[in-house]
Amino acid sequence: MPLFEVETENHIIITWAEADEAATEVVKEAYPREEVVRLTKRPRDTWVISKGALGISNASFDPCNSARDCLADAAGDKVHAIRLYMQKTGADLESARKVIESNMVMGW
Repeated sequence: MPLFEVETENHIIITWAEADEAATEVVKEAYPREEVVRLTKRPRDTWVISKGALGISNASFDPCNSARDCLADAAGDKVHAIRLYMQKTGADLESARKVIESNMVMGW
């Protein structure tokens, strides 16, 4: 099954789907008020995000586990999870936002 990258005004969704229409439907179900602005079928069946590109490069600290803990504690509330992540890690607002949003896409 192909991997698609679907961009809306506010989100980038990575999903497996049989065809373009099915990928668009996944987004419509998750974000019904947002329009698809870009749809790309990925050339491979995996997706890699560089932690360095997200500003996360400390090898002794796993930001994904911390972000998922914060998302769980915040019951999925992104803004609250960002605040918790900043308190827990000392990260600045932009770094915390990137980590939390990246983990929301991964389906924490």
